[in-house]
Amino acid sequence: MSGAVGFDLDMTLIDSRPGIRAAYQALTAQTGVHVDADLAVSRLGPPLRREIGEWFPADQVEEAVTTYRKLYAEFAIEPSVPMPGAREALDAVRALGLRVVIVTSKLGRLAHLHLDHLGLVADEVAGDLFASAKGSAILQHGVRWFVGDHEGDMVAARTAGVPGIGVATGPCTTDELKAAGAAYVLPDLTGFPALLREIAVGS
Repeated sequence: MSGAVGFDLDMTLIDSRPGIRAAYQALTAQTGVHVDADLAVSRLGPPLRREIGEWFPADQVEEAVTTYRKLYAEFAIEPSVPMPGAREALDAVRALGLRVVIVTSKLGRLAHLHLDHLGLVADEVAGDLFASAKGSAILQHGVRWFVGDHEGDMVAARTAGVPGIGVATGPCTTDELKAAGAAYVLPDLTGFPALLREIAVGS
């Protein structure tokens, strides 16, 4: 079987909330600008600039983004952990002869740090993309199904014309993922291998 399965990263394959919380706390300590880290990690998915813009004046956003990304490698990688079923999900993809493609709003180099730290292997990583912008990477890398936890991921799948598989492990509910166009919705990744075998055989 040829092609690939695409995955979002944060709250799909990895629980990055502990590390991102620590990075935001470090950003507050360094800049003196309060960021409610708990609130920020409750709505992961959209681009970093959107979240930073909730806390910093517009003319300070770019500088704050640069500072945050410098802090990220120090504070955010070590505490992050795989989501339940993540390793088995990637194994299931490869068992069918398919490639693993990560398409994330996180910068590619930061995504690679997470994957390397956790021993999660991807064939391709496309970073700094969100919602419809992910669609071009999905098409470019031959992704046949795209898995994500956010409404924006289902928009990405629709944009690319591939089925979206929602996992209700992030900020979006099952109903929200369905409303955004998910072809399938799972509570988490533990049910993904069985679903993939079922839909791959029928494709």
